[in-house]
Amino acid sequence: MIQVTYIFHSGFCVETEESYYIFDYYRGELPVLDTRKPVYVFASHSHEDHYNPAVFELLKRQGFPLENIRAVLASDIRKKQYPKGIEVRRVSGNKTYSLPDGTVVETLHSTDSGVAYLLTCKDGVIYHAGDLNDWRWEEESREYNHNMTARYRREIDRIAGRKADVAFLTLDVRQEKDYGEGMLYFLEKVRTGCAYPMHYWEHPEVIGQFVGEYPQYRGIVRDTEKACRDFCGAGEMGRQ
Repeated sequence: MIQVTYIFHSGFCVETEESYYIFDYYRGELPVLDTRKPVYVFASHSHEDHYNPAVFELLKRQGFPLENIRAVLASDIRKKQYPKGIEVRRVSGNKTYSLPDGTVVETLHSTDSGVAYLLTCKDGVIYHAGDLNDWRWEEESREYNHNMTARYRREIDRIAGRKADVAFLTLDVRQEKDYGEGMLYFLEKVRTGCAYPMHYWEHPEVIGQFVGEYPQYRGIVRDTEKACRDFCGAGEMGRQ
């Protein structure tokens, strides 16, 4: 099984039987973790709301030995922001990497900066979008928004038809009427067990708005604010 704990904004901690995966820590408290297990810290890109090196100090304070902490950082993150004494895997878009615990990490190019992550581990498949989203904006030109949608869909189409037991997806209220387009396209193309909205800038009501507009995903979309040791796994796949 996969256990999900929401931290803040786009930050999540995912626990599997063998490892922890922390995604896009920005700020907030970490759950109390078992320091005997390895923890992999992922950052999708360099924006401060997706990468805060303070996460490594928080792990050290919990008692994690340095050899149990590893970082997977997008290539746009400067080396001067790397944690000292911790192994770093530098990644770029549309590549495949392997972690010491056997997890396979695939990356997609972001439509903003950095990458999105698709992890395949023994317990299931985990997707974290980072800032890969259909970033349409009212103030932009029709051509800009058309190109954005095309770029986003091209990336998601790379994994169309595959499964994600757990997916962390953007719902950004700043996009107004287009707030859910990226998430909707992902759910249409990828067989998803549990979807956790993120990046909603402290407006969690947008989750209920999305489910109200697209009730076919009511059994898939989770209330992120209540995701504290939430359990997901392959058994969720039957919900779609």
